[in-house]
Amino acid sequence: MKTKFLSLKDRRSYHSLEDVVGCKWSAGVVAAIGRGIVRPGELERFLPGISTKILNERLRKLLAYGVISRTEHPGLPARVEYALTPSGQKLATILDQLRELNAEHESAATLPETP
Repeated sequence: MKTKFLSLKDRRSYHSLEDVVGCKWSAGVVAAIGRGIVRPGELERFLPGISTKILNERLRKLLAYGVISRTEHPGLPARVEYALTPSGQKLATILDQLRELNAEHESAATLPETP
C-alpha cells in the first residue's frame, strides 16, 4: 500500500541532502575533488567566482555529511588536502549523470523541430 504523504524521516533526509548538495557550489566542489583538485587554493582557482568564505563553508558541510575527507600534512607550511569518500564517489557519479542529462536536454531544446 502506498503512503499518502512523505514521512517525517524522509522529509528530514531530503532536507539534509538539499542543504548539502542543493547549494550551487557543492556540485562544483565535488566534481573538482573528483577530478583531482584537492587543495583549497586549487579549488578556489578551479571554481571561478567562489569566495574563500563560501568554499570553506561548502567544504565544512561536505565533510560533516561524509562526502569528502580532509587530510592535514605536517610541515611548513602545513598542507590540507581533500578526497572523496565512497559516498562522495557515488554522489560524483550521480552529479555526472545529472550533468549529462542536462546537456542532452539543452541540445534537444535547441534542435529545430522537424515537420
